This record gives sequence, C-alpha cells and structure tokens, in this order.
Amino acid sequence: MPQRAQASRTQASRTLAWAAFAAGTVHAAFSTYWALGGQWLLATVGQWAVARAAEDPAAVRPTLLIVAGAKLLAAVLPVVVIYGRLPRPRAWRTLCWFGGIALLLYGGLNILVSNAVLAGIIRPAGGYDKAAMIGHAWLWDPLFFIWGAALCLALYLSRPAGR
Repeated sequence: MPQRAQASRTQASRTLAWAAFAAGTVHAAFSTYWALGGQWLLATVGQWAVARAAEDPAAVRPTLLIVAGAKLLAAVLPVVVIYGRLPRPRAWRTLCWFGGIALLLYGGLNILVSNAVLAGIIRPAGGYDKAAMIGHAWLWDPLFFIWGAALCLALYLSRPAGR
C-alpha cells in the first residue's frame, strides 16, 4: 500500500478508536455518576434501577463502580491496541474484535426491538416502561451501537498489511 494511503488509513483508524473511546467513556461516566448517587437519566435505564438505587444504595454502589470500571477499561484498551502499545497484539486485537461485535449486535438489536415496542409493532403482554424504552431506543443502545461500529471500523482499518 502506498505510504500516503497507509498514513490516511492509520489516521482514520485512530480517529475511530477515539470515537469508540468517547462513547464508552460516556457509558462509564453515567455508571459512575449513578454509583455516586446521581439520579439524572437513571429512569431511562428502567424503573427497576431507580427502585434498586433508592432501596439499597450501599449495595448498588459497588456493582455500578465495577460496571463503570469495566466500561472504562473496554473504552481505553482498544485505543492502546490501535496505537500498538501492548505485547501480543494479535490476542488483544481478537479480544477487541469480540467486544466490538458484541457491542454492535447488542446495541443494534436493542435499538430495533425498543423502537418496535415504541411504534406498537411489538406489544409486551405486561406493558412497558416508556421512559426506559425511550432511553434504550434513542440513547443507551445507539451509544452501544456507535461504540461497537467505531471500534470495528478502527480495527478493520488498522489491520496489519497483507490481511
């Protein structure tokens, strides 16, 4: 591949890796915020989350902090991988591919299902939590989808030459 084209591909993959990082960090930041007792947008996760946080905040805090840490690690790791800063890059890239595809599928399927519920195409027997459904359809799951799409594209563009 000509040097200029390779440099362009490298820049695009790094930009996409940072976009994936941003999406993952937003998810991690909200988990941290909720772990510290914040309530803003918690209802968009579901009334079960609001009730659980109100009933037993001491039990919810460590779980949400672990979730936030895992999301932050999942956001940072691909950037480090794309920049080639880890030993055994093939193993790390494989792990990142699994994560990216999982995020893409999880976000994409939940966007479709939650929007189908909101449109009345799917009608849950017991009804549904409208705030949570909107949150999943228009905020959290699109963010997961963007995270996964940006990560997969970054990995694809940064693949070793000859692949």
